[in-house]
Amino acid sequence: MTQRLHLVFGGELVDPQKTAFKNVDDIHIVGMFPDYESAHNAWKAEAQRTVDNAHMRYFIAHIHRLRDEEAEASPTEELGG
Repeated sequence: MTQRLHLVFGGELVDPQKTAFKNVDDIHIVGMFPDYESAHNAWKAEAQRTVDNAHMRYFIAHIHRLRDEEAEASPTEELGG
């Protein structure tokens, strides 16, 4: 079985319409998670915690896709689609 690692991270953006961080040194690394569900739960908790700051954004990076660049993956594979 393939191990699916997910990194949750976030920080303050220069512009809420873009994805450039205001200060890369201040990026908050929430953690690495073994499945999409736990990563999504961590992402949701951080997003809700910072909801009052429109420039704060959190992301889920699919690390397993970086390890095996030859494998095709659909955007919904994590959701069982």
